Amino acid sequence: MTDEAELINRLKNGKQREQAFTELVRCHQERLYWQIRRMVVNHEDADDVLQNTLMKAWAALDTFRGESKLGTWLYQIALHETMNFLRKKKQMLSIDDEQAFMAQLSADPYFDGDETQQQLQQAIRMLPDKQRAVFNMKYFEEMKFEEISEVFGTSVGALKASYHFAVKKITAYFESLD
Repeated sequence: MTDEAELINRLKNGKQREQAFTELVRCHQERLYWQIRRMVVNHEDADDVLQNTLMKAWAALDTFRGESKLGTWLYQIALHETMNFLRKKKQMLSIDDEQAFMAQLSADPYFDGDETQQQLQQAIRMLPDKQRAVFNMKYFEEMKFEEISEVFGTSVGALKASYHFAVKKITAYFESLD
């Protein structure tokens, strides 16, 4: 990708906006997809949320103030859209829905994990939304707490605590399987 400042200038230029946005999407689409996918699990739902995210980003280009990186701004929109989706669809699965979740995950042609990966996904799925998002960003995306802080607008200390509690819950889940 070209220099971010140049890309921002092109996004603000009406004649270059569409091409610059295509470049922005190409650069961030896969990471956004997987961040969303880890939260909603289903491929089709993740695609829908990603499309909503990109449409919101396109519509909000004029409101981008440059106070954060473009990728961080996109993550913020994706996180907001994902949380809205989860609330609307009530996809948060309870412990009683373990079998339904596992069946959905196993039947997903885009999931190729082994039994341990399925158990990890199940443990992650039982976390509260914010802990799940923080865990996914830190563990899978290997984002720094400072970057996650920009996405959430939360202190680094609070995010470290959230991640710590998520790891403890996941560890406890695996210990309960023994």
